[in-house]
This record gives sequence, C-alpha cells and structure tokens, in this order.
Amino acid sequence: MLWSALLPSPTSTGTAQPTEAAEATRRALAIWALQFTPRVALVDEAVLMEVQASLRLFGGRRALRERVLHEGRELGLAQLAWAPNGLAALALARAGIENGCRLPLDGLLDALPMDTLSAVRPHRLTLEHIGCRTLGDVRALPRGGLGRRFDQRLLQALDEVYGRAPQVHEWVALPASFEERLELMARVEQAHALVFGARRLLRVLSGWLAARRAGVTAFTLKWAHDAMRSRAAGEGGEITIRTAEPTRDTEHLCRLLTEHLARVTLQAPVGELALVATEVQPLHDVSASLLPDTVRQGEKLGLVLERLAARLGPQRVLRPVLCEDHRPEWMCRWQPASQPLPRKSAPRTALAQPGFLLPVPLRLLVQDDHPVYHGRLLLLLGPQRVEGGWWDRVEGEDRTRNVVRDYWVALSAEAGALWVFQTRLGQAPAWFLHGHFA
Repeated sequence: MLWSALLPSPTSTGTAQPTEAAEATRRALAIWALQFTPRVALVDEAVLMEVQASLRLFGGRRALRERVLHEGRELGLAQLAWAPNGLAALALARAGIENGCRLPLDGLLDALPMDTLSAVRPHRLTLEHIGCRTLGDVRALPRGGLGRRFDQRLLQALDEVYGRAPQVHEWVALPASFEERLELMARVEQAHALVFGARRLLRVLSGWLAARRAGVTAFTLKWAHDAMRSRAAGEGGEITIRTAEPTRDTEHLCRLLTEHLARVTLQAPVGELALVATEVQPLHDVSASLLPDTVRQGEKLGLVLERLAARLGPQRVLRPVLCEDHRPEWMCRWQPASQPLPRKSAPRTALAQPGFLLPVPLRLLVQDDHPVYHGRLLLLLGPQRVEGGWWDRVEGEDRTRNVVRDYWVALSAEAGALWVFQTRLGQAPAWFLHGHFA
C-alpha cells in the first residue's frame, strides 16, 4: 500500500484565527484530493489519501508527486510525505521527511521525535522523565508495563504506525454540490485582484469536478464587503460565468473570470470570497490518441515513438524500413521503432509501383492466354522482369525465396488499374494479382 499525508500550513490563509484558517485549508485540500483517490481521510491536522491504485492512472508516483506539490501549494500545502500506511506518512510529514518508502520503515520511525505520533503527546512529559526521546525509545519499553501505565490506545497506535495492526479511517464523502469560501489575506479594492483568491477556489472546484467526472458550464463568484463600509455599498456582489461546453480546466476558467472582472467596479473593499458551481454536466474524457493531450507541439517523431515504445513495449511499436531488394515482398520490412534506421536507399523500379500490395498474391484465371479478374484484363505496360532470390534461404526449411516474374500494369473494367505478374518458373506459367493502384 502507498499512502500520502498532506500537511497544510496553520496560517496558510493569513487570517487572525489560525485554527479556523487551518481547518478551512484542510477541508479544501480534502475535497481537492478526491480527484486522485476516493480514499481520503481527515486525521488530526492533516489529510491522508491512499493512492496505490491510482499510480498508473496518474503516470506513476513521480508524476503524481509533482502534480500534488504543484497544485497543492496553491491550496496551502506545507508538507508532503509518502509511507506504506497513513499514520506513518503523517508522522514523517510532521518530521519534515518526505520519502518513507526508500528505507526500512521501522528504522525511519524509530528515529522520529515522540510528538510525531498523536497518541504519544498526552504522555510525553511522563515518557521524557523515564528517558524516552524518540518513537524507538517508546517502542523499546516493556509492552505489558506500557499498557498498564498508560492506555491501550497508545499500544494500538504504535502497532498501527509500524504496520503491525490495520488502520481504520472514516473516508471523506464527496459533496453533492460545490460551495467553497475563502477569507482573503488582505482587503481587496480592485475587482481584477480578486482573481488571485478566486484561483484557489477554482483549483478546489477542478478537483471536485474531476472526482465527479463532470465539468462546469456556469459558476458564480460572490464577494462580501468589509464590515467597515458605507450603507450605500451593500453587503457584497456576485458575477456568474458561463462556458460554451463543460470544462474543469482551471487555467481556462481563470482566464474567463479575469476577462469578466475587468469590467466590474467594487463598491467597497472585499474581505471574503465564495465560489458556487451553479450548472454541472457530465464530462466524458474521450481521446483517440495514445499520447496525452499535453504533448508539446512540434515534438520530433523519434521522441514520440520512444515514449510509445516505453509505454506499450518495443515489439508493439514498429516502423517500416526500405530495403535494397528488387522483389516487391521484401522491399520493406518492419523493425522496432527504438532501433536506428539503416542507411540504405530504396531500389529503383522501371514501372510504377502500386499503393497497396496483397499479403499473398492471388492466382488468376486464364482465358486464351490472358489473365481474368472481373473480366478480361487489358495489359497496358510491361513486362518488367524481376528475377533473383537464390541467396535468400528460408530459415528452418530447405528452400529459397527465388522468383522469376514478369510484371505488368493491367486495366480491369471493374477494379481499375492492377499490378499483375506472370511466373516463369515451372512447366505451366501462371498469372497472379499482386497489387492495386490507388
């Protein structure tokens, strides 16, 4: 299992009441985190999420980490940690250690201060008097005496954080509707400056929409005026933004909001914002490409093929390679796209080559020494003799791919221009259809 602990800053909103600010940040982080996994829990001051089943969906742990850090910092994320269980991730986050999966978990936890585990905090003074400084010191105490002197909750928490006992969490439920509030760090007097606070709310909205597999077609931004205002200014104002199609792209929604707020004049300084999703519709992500939509424009074909080969396997991404061979079936071969192309040129041919070759030449009927395909064929150009292949031995068989053929461009009243050949080996020459001209 893989768990991540998101630890918000207690004063991330800059308000005068850090406890309320931290709670608002934690709630926003939890709603936003539901886009990554449905297993999100609120434990003490942190947000825990179990992401083992989501790693492949988001491109692996490294890609998920970068996204969580990039977007989470806008929501007040102060510390991130990974560990095999939730309580261990929380303890590491409190200690400022991010990666709890690289080294043995027991060794990492033993070196942590005691107060990184919530169940130890009520007994910290007593434990310090008997010489305990780390979680390892507490775990080294006799188990029977530890249970009698303190409580079973401490023993249970130690077993859980070290992975000796299962953990039980109450999962955060996804709200049926979205309405989020934010108290601004400072009073805002210009409407366009509201975007900086609204962006944070839009980020939470994007996570909520992703968890619901939906997009928004209308949302309302409300603002409340500062208490020290004139009566004529009113309590606040609002603006509703509509989109042509469902979306949850934060950058796009921010650009729309910026354009609309440029035409708004505030009647008084603003101290609080609220964002409400007024119209939500299902959003089905359909992509006909194997590549993500964020692929950079103008990327070289070689780099694209390398990434596809890494994703699907080298033997499942092939490219055609021209060969110096005058026999049509062997003028082209397929090789893994990751291999370098040989520096060879294609063979020169006298007759025009068809756009489509049959995998296996089709033997034709013959009437009065003329080939028949949907009627008698009219031979237009030819013959072109193709002969050779005695050196090309079939692997595991006692024969070669030697051919002696005369190729013609023929015309069929029903099928159009065709590429046919007549064999010259054997007692009875035969006619075959080998390709179609586009």
